[in-house]
Amino acid sequence: MSEPRKITIFDTTLRDGEQSPGCSMNLTEKLELAQALIDLGVDVMEAGFPIASPGDFEAVREISSTMKGTTFCGLARCSDKDIDRAWEALKHAERSRIHVFLATSAIHREFKLKMTREQIISRAVEGVTRAHNYCDDIEFSPEDAARTEHDFLCEVVEAAIAAGASTINIPDTVGYATPQQMGETISMLFNRVPNIDRAVISIHCHNDLGLAVANSLAAVQNGAGQIECTVNGIGERAGNCSLEEVVMAMKTRQDFYNLETNINTQRLVPTSRLLTSITGMNVQRNKAIVGQNAFAHEAGIHQDGMLKERTTYEIMRPEDVGLSKTDLVLGKHSGRAALGDRARELGYHLTGEQLQEVFEEFKKLADKKKEIYDGDIHALIQARIHGGGESEHGWSLVAFDVKSTSGKTPVCKLTLSRDGKEFTEEVAEGDGPIDAAFWAVEKITGLEITCKDYQVRSATLGRDAIGEVLIEVEYQGKVFRGRGTSTDTVESTIQAILDAVNRIENRS
Repeated sequence: MSEPRKITIFDTTLRDGEQSPGCSMNLTEKLELAQALIDLGVDVMEAGFPIASPGDFEAVREISSTMKGTTFCGLARCSDKDIDRAWEALKHAERSRIHVFLATSAIHREFKLKMTREQIISRAVEGVTRAHNYCDDIEFSPEDAARTEHDFLCEVVEAAIAAGASTINIPDTVGYATPQQMGETISMLFNRVPNIDRAVISIHCHNDLGLAVANSLAAVQNGAGQIECTVNGIGERAGNCSLEEVVMAMKTRQDFYNLETNINTQRLVPTSRLLTSITGMNVQRNKAIVGQNAFAHEAGIHQDGMLKERTTYEIMRPEDVGLSKTDLVLGKHSGRAALGDRARELGYHLTGEQLQEVFEEFKKLADKKKEIYDGDIHALIQARIHGGGESEHGWSLVAFDVKSTSGKTPVCKLTLSRDGKEFTEEVAEGDGPIDAAFWAVEKITGLEITCKDYQVRSATLGRDAIGEVLIEVEYQGKVFRGRGTSTDTVESTIQAILDAVNRIENRS
């Protein structure tokens, strides 16, 4: 067999992934995830859509100017303002790429753009040319390429390459393609576009029919050199091609695909869990590679086979994707250095001040629990460092007293602090202790919020495990997330509510 062909991994978690409902991130969270993606080994990181909002612009500029180790990319429509704004955000990057796009399918031409084929080609050439005046690494996407007529698609691709595009991305924008169709489309471009050798062909698949990974693999089988994907497959509607799935498919079946990537696969699970913690969007238990059940064996015949020979029922080793066989790590006598080392292994880059904050909470937890697990450390770091309410001017919990008895209205006495002042209210309302806590927070903060989603889960094993509460609340038509952790579920709920409240007040 010949040497494996290297496939470029283009990660768009921070751009297309963040467009998934409920997955918006603040700057601190984006910076943390960006560093994790660099540690993971992605070749190109699409850090955002700079013209979309001041927050997106700031995130792309901050990430691309302060970090190294990958190519940083910004998205832009084929318009002067978009392209100029993208370059303004990217110009201090060690390596930068401008990604311009323009819809090409008949349905988009007629109903969205109201442009002719000739106008589309002219606009595409103008956009690529303008972007190429700023930097050499230009990617062009004919949006909805999977539903674009082949003759016209070839014309647009040829013109974009001639104008300076070094990567041509073929998006299945609405997840309509099938693997055979996608493979044939990529093969067709190689056969019919005369200057195709001057560009890398990329693939960007959505998962509306559950075929994003299969379509992406079909594309690289037929010559595509780049896959666009997201961690956990997050993205608009049903999501994007899952990075961890497509990477491990190529690695596990290298005998079939003869392809390889630069991804450090041992960082897959830590990166997946970091994203879950940031967004509050859990992956399904049976999700390939990173799901809770991905390496679990319950059936007796499977367990028997595993004990005799692992490969009878496992095609990958858990360690290869970052699952540790020894989850138990620390106890009450462990020091700050040991905690810092474990945090780094779990994918976190903490400053000295952040480590001290987490260590103080760790010692408190160690007094309550005999054994500290990786999940506990994840929860502590997320609660202390990456919550939306980390501002010193935000609301914080001082004390609470909740009484709930069958057949009686629950009572919640709550004391919160803000700017050095304490506020106490006692309410007797609601259907239970959680509802009473919501009423008490509303009364003190003066914000009327509606709970849209409430999830409680255990961060680790055992009856003394940390309980993590994830909530979504609506305020003035917008949805805000909150996270809280504690060995006491009511306490973690109040923390989650306050996290959401602080996000509301700091939303600017």
